[in-house]
Amino acid sequence: MATSTLDTFMDPAAGWLTPDVAERIVNWRPDQKVKDRIAELGRKADEGTLSPEEDAEYEQYIEDGDLIAILQLKAEEVLESNKH
Repeated sequence: MATSTLDTFMDPAAGWLTPDVAERIVNWRPDQKVKDRIAELGRKADEGTLSPEEDAEYEQYIEDGDLIAILQLKAEEVLESNKH
């Protein structure tokens, strides 16, 4: 798997995570209201009916999701390294 620039940039953050915090990050999920909004925007994107404001909102959710996924990956690495 290719490593993104952001993933590399976030490497030092793994050193700040305690196992307890890492586990909480790994298990974090957005609330149902946010999930529903993302799903709605995704449907509208598929249909080609997003307004410019909705398109910007959807892009922000995507960017935020990428950041959260990388942070969760780093947290998983912390948990894995503490198993040994």
